[in-house]
Amino acid sequence: MPDISVIILTFNSREYIKLCLDSLFNQQYGNIEVIVVDNGSKDGTAGFIRENYPQVRLITNEKNLGVSYARNQGINIALHKWILTLDCDIVLTDGFIKKIMEFANNSKDSIGMIQPKILTQNSKEIYSCGIYRSWLSRFYDIGKGLPDSQKFTVEGSIFGACCASALYRRKMLEDLKDGYGYFDERFFFLFEDADLSWRAQKKGWGCMYYPRIRCFHNGNSSSTDKKTRQFLSFRNRQLMIFKNQRFFITLLMFPLYLVYDLPRFLMLAVKFKCKFPKLG
Repeated sequence: MPDISVIILTFNSREYIKLCLDSLFNQQYGNIEVIVVDNGSKDGTAGFIRENYPQVRLITNEKNLGVSYARNQGINIALHKWILTLDCDIVLTDGFIKKIMEFANNSKDSIGMIQPKILTQNSKEIYSCGIYRSWLSRFYDIGKGLPDSQKFTVEGSIFGACCASALYRRKMLEDLKDGYGYFDERFFFLFEDADLSWRAQKKGWGCMYYPRIRCFHNGNSSSTDKKTRQFLSFRNRQLMIFKNQRFFITLLMFPLYLVYDLPRFLMLAVKFKCKFPKLG
């Protein structure tokens, strides 16, 4: 039975982490390594985990170092060839680990990412069925906010995986690792999974959506304020394009970027009075 490492990030997540860990430890599957990286919680999250889940490998950071850095910390100590990333407010359905590992074990060697169906807490709406990249290099969660319907039951190849709940092949992660880590640590929050997916596609790795595996996004664990999210959304998208898109394509698309992105930049500059937020 192939082994799996599960990496969960927490940040002031005491409200959510019990449901997440209970759904994980109730899985009927052997050889699950569980790693929690706590990003400087002030609400007792780390202490709660230490006291109630001694089987968890716990990493505690003194401050919030960002999701990419924290996730890389988990990957660095993970022992197994498949790595499942989970947000702390994800609740797994019964048999989730067994089903996703069976699918992974039977997938082609070129498949480096597997995306389950992520539903909202009420199970009636889609949270994410993976990442879609538009022709203008905009990135969206497939199906987000739409009712769960027949069109989201079709298995197939997609651009990338939403790391709120995604299975990664370790061999792919090692292939992608560079001076900024597995997940690029310049991405404090937002689009780090889209960036990794783009880099993976460039190196020939694929992503499969497998809708028969489901989990629930049980809340909103992010404490990032709206202004910071707007800044990071703009900044990280520009960084992704600069890193990953061919230069001549960027030149061809530049007039469109100018029309769309320059007004957004000016809006953010006015909103922040040219003093962008300090991260961490």
